[in-house]
Formats: sequence, C-alpha cells, structure tokens
Amino acid sequence: MPLDHNRFLLQYDRLRREINREIMGPAFESLERKELEPLLRLVATARCAYIKELLTIAAHHGNTGASREQLSALREKRETFEDLVAAANALETIIERGYLDVESI
Repeated sequence: MPLDHNRFLLQYDRLRREINREIMGPAFESLERKELEPLLRLVATARCAYIKELLTIAAHHGNTGASREQLSALREKRETFEDLVAAANALETIIERGYLDVESI
C-alpha cells in the first residue's frame, strides 16, 4: 500500500476517534467495572434462556420436530441473545478504540 494511503488511513482513524469521543464522552462520562457486571449477566441470562429453550424442545420433540410456536419462542430468544451480544460487542469496540474513558480496575 502506498505511503499516501497509509497516511490517509491514519488520519481517518484519528478523525474517527475524535468524533466518537466527542459524541460518546458526554453521553457516558466514564465507564466503571461495576457497570459491566449487570450487562454481562444480562447477556449470560439471555444465552441461557436460548439454549434452555433448545434443550426443552429437543427433549420433548426431538424425534417429531418442533412446532411453529416452539420455533417462534426459540427465534425470539435467539434474537434477544444476538441483540445483546451485538450491543456488548459494540461496547467492547468503543472501549478498545478509546472512544470513552474507563476507570482503572
């Protein structure tokens, strides 16, 4: 990759960080460890509900197949879990990129 492209990407990264810090900094102030535990518990609980639903369906209907209602319940739990994982991953990304301040642990 030519040097001009590298410089451009460095400027892009710097500008992205500045804009994200400008927007997110006032919205979140500083993130503390105590704020992470409820978030991670929420994701784990959703994961558990999703897998538990699957195992329940398999235990009772593994040979005959799941009904539409059971699949709908499973889908709802999966979507909830996936939404929470995506949000947790987005939080991890903004921490990694330094978009907001974090308290030392």
